[in-house]
Amino acid sequence: MQNHTYTDQMGRKITLPYFPKRIVSLVPSQTELLYDLGLNEEVVGQTKFCIHPDEMHKVKKRVGGTKQLKHDVIASLHPDLIIGNKEENEKNDIELLMKQFPVWMSDIKNLADALEMIKAIGSIVNKEENAQQIVSEIESAFSMLKKSNMPKNVLYFIWKNPWMVAGHDTIVQYFLYAIGLNNLASKDGSRYPELSQNEIQTLQPDVIFLSSEPYPFAEKHIPEIQALFPHSKIILVDGEMFTWYGSRLRYTPKYLNKLLEQIAMK
Repeated sequence: MQNHTYTDQMGRKITLPYFPKRIVSLVPSQTELLYDLGLNEEVVGQTKFCIHPDEMHKVKKRVGGTKQLKHDVIASLHPDLIIGNKEENEKNDIELLMKQFPVWMSDIKNLADALEMIKAIGSIVNKEENAQQIVSEIESAFSMLKKSNMPKNVLYFIWKNPWMVAGHDTIVQYFLYAIGLNNLASKDGSRYPELSQNEIQTLQPDVIFLSSEPYPFAEKHIPEIQALFPHSKIILVDGEMFTWYGSRLRYTPKYLNKLLEQIAMK
């Protein structure tokens, strides 16, 4: 293989002399994608949050969290490619890693970005056919996506104390709009705004989604939140289905269609 130059989704270029054989992934959804592309052996390191597939999570070297990387562990793995994400990883961490290793960065705000990322990574790791198959499956699944005929105003909670929600220019907002829901948090232009209890009550959301990640909202939180916002319907949602923008997107449309049915229920 001759030297090949690739441009990542932040406009940066990396040059590789051969297809990578030692990959460190810093993003859970992209780690899962690498395995689905058939790179079980090539992935030598991943974060503690890279939980899918479970059998690989148990045996692969862990390089810290997405925002708390262990640089010494990464260096000891001698990666010939590191894959990260603008939002999920810290700028300082990435800049340090770039001084030693080729780092390819994704920047995902919508479905088109995600599909572009999958094809680009497929090209870098010499799995273009596998990547195109995954893209085709995702596109086929999204062709079946339904849309609400009863528009609802919603908030998608990602954190507690303080309340934080998914806002403007996020893939969460993209999916909410794709199924006909109005994200009330998009108005101020922030990606992940903090909201006070009074601000949330003033917005009067019809539906509040409690995401399973990054804050682990669960059934036990519903009574407390329902008491604070008695006029909103409270629904727990699987954060992976909204924010894992790799091969897991094959299952997102079916999940979103079921979510619309749940919203419509009295």
